[in-house]
Amino acid sequence: MKIGFSKYIIALSVIIAGCGNPTKKGEIDIPRPKEIAKVAALPKIIKTPIGNPNSKEKELLGKLLFYDPILSGGKDIACASCHHPATGYAEFLDLSIGANGQGLGSKRAFKEPNEIPQMKRNSPTILNTAYNGIRGKDDYDPENAPMFWDDRVKSLEKQALEPIKTLEEMKGVHFLQSQILTEVAARLESIPEYKNLFAEAFGEDAPIDSIHIGMAIASFERTLVANNSRFDQYMAGDVNAISHSEKEGLELFKSVGCINCHNGPMFSDYKLHVLGVPENKKVPEPDSGFQESFAFRTASLRNLRFTAPYMHNGAFQNLKQVLEFYEDISFGKTRNPSVSKEMFDPFVKELQLSVKDMSLIISFLNTLNDENFDKEIPEMVPSGLPVGGNIQ
Repeated sequence: MKIGFSKYIIALSVIIAGCGNPTKKGEIDIPRPKEIAKVAALPKIIKTPIGNPNSKEKELLGKLLFYDPILSGGKDIACASCHHPATGYAEFLDLSIGANGQGLGSKRAFKEPNEIPQMKRNSPTILNTAYNGIRGKDDYDPENAPMFWDDRVKSLEKQALEPIKTLEEMKGVHFLQSQILTEVAARLESIPEYKNLFAEAFGEDAPIDSIHIGMAIASFERTLVANNSRFDQYMAGDVNAISHSEKEGLELFKSVGCINCHNGPMFSDYKLHVLGVPENKKVPEPDSGFQESFAFRTASLRNLRFTAPYMHNGAFQNLKQVLEFYEDISFGKTRNPSVSKEMFDPFVKELQLSVKDMSLIISFLNTLNDENFDKEIPEMVPSGLPVGGNIQ
């Protein structure tokens, strides 16, 4: 009897250990044993990869690259075009407009004529992406940090290169995907100021290539932190940092089930979940997310003031609409014809949201905003192109 029971425990342990990370097409987060989810303040120290420690030289180079449209195929869009400090390093559009776009934030639109497809996803903020993947106070690995709504790459170093290679974002129609990174490196090599900046950041013998471009941009992005919200101050011991009603909202946030997925210092479990968010009608085909499973990564709830509209496709204009959506799906109501209630994440059934709770929860969520982040914009970039691309 004891031997048989031991085998059962071992088998069960193997099954549980295999849960939590999607491995095959259509496989998403399998129900896990009930955990006591917690929230926490963000740490003040930022971890960096062993192979890419931050330095002032890398941060300066990365900042200039972030604002320089020379990284785009048509030399018209920079990282900052869709991730600008004036819009909290996010964008006030439901779906982003990259190549062949003009304007900033909600005023950005395609120039005519246009042959660039509409992007199918909303631009998340870059603020605090240095902490991506964090679960506990210091429990995260910057070399394996999850990125994008579908978790398709790991680390800020790799994330920084993806928009440059993507047609709708920065590449445009001028180059093939296989050509663009080599083209961008050659452009930078031809500019004496960039040659000096790369040498200062990485050494005289280091080549100007996609690897070092990604490392420099990632180094700058790790400086974009907003880790002193009123909630962080409250967790550090200042009991008056948040009001009584905001504290009530925190308790409701926990008790109604929001904390099941929105937990840890970033208020995200960094897992993929199926919720059946309604499709954005601007996108001609349904966005099926991670490996066509309609799963998307849990978004952080920090700095929500700057990240509306919400969800992976900007489906909801405000937080009340978001909470109403969660109330609907908790009762099994689907708003996406491609996603049945049987496909919903198991945590959906544990939600106990009601209209009377929503204002207090929203009040609490506002304590996660922190406007004290780097808003300084370079006066010029080494290429001589417009800073931030065509945003005027």
